[in-house]
Amino acid sequence: MFRVIRYILYAFSGILLGGLIFEAATLPHVGGLQNENPATTSMIETRIREAERNGAPPKRVQIWVPLERISPQLQRAALAGEDTNFATHHGFDYEAIQRAWDQAQKEADKEAKQEGENDSWLPNMPDFRRGASTISQQLAKNLYLSSERSFMRKGQEAIITYFMERNLSKRRILEIYLNVIEWGDGIYGAEAASQYYFHKPAAGLNAREAAFLSAMIPNPRTVFNPQIDPKRVARRQRIILKLMPGVKMPPGTG
Repeated sequence: MFRVIRYILYAFSGILLGGLIFEAATLPHVGGLQNENPATTSMIETRIREAERNGAPPKRVQIWVPLERISPQLQRAALAGEDTNFATHHGFDYEAIQRAWDQAQKEADKEAKQEGENDSWLPNMPDFRRGASTISQQLAKNLYLSSERSFMRKGQEAIITYFMERNLSKRRILEIYLNVIEWGDGIYGAEAASQYYFHKPAAGLNAREAAFLSAMIPNPRTVFNPQIDPKRVARRQRIILKLMPGVKMPPGTG
């Protein structure tokens, strides 16, 4: 019996390893991003398809600028809001993952008590994900992957993140990230966002303006849309402003 179980485990391990090798071979090669800016992203293409399905003209306002033309305040604010350990981790922030797990466990326990249940050891996945993705992971997903919530997609994200961290400098990862992320309906990148919300170039953003834009990053179209819930955005803006001075910036950034 134990021999059969052992063989099954070996077979499963072989299938899993083979799958990972296949994924690594078929996923996009990120080395080209060292010198070339991405022409589009998976996120942008998804939004275009959504607009077409709804019979609306696709919106895309994006003005690519080098990192030195993005305010150091916005660079710092983005890290404060999304990835405070960006300068020191290698793509995965295990401390943040542990904090997210602990928080999810607390919330799962609370829900279980409210529902009169005792077995609450398994946190729900939305709670577990919150606060656990680094900027490198977010960029991998934004550039190449769907928003599907599955372990397969997370595995693809992990592989891309690993090679991205190996092939690109922290400065380059942050530069691409700040030029492609969504900041509203059809608004992509720091320059377009700065022009839309503050009528000024991204280079001229001050700390409060930078914190405002950073506060929107998790979900600028709904949850953190300042036109829908300005108080929620303002609360997050205040938190980011307090965190900004303590953020360690990677070499070559603001």
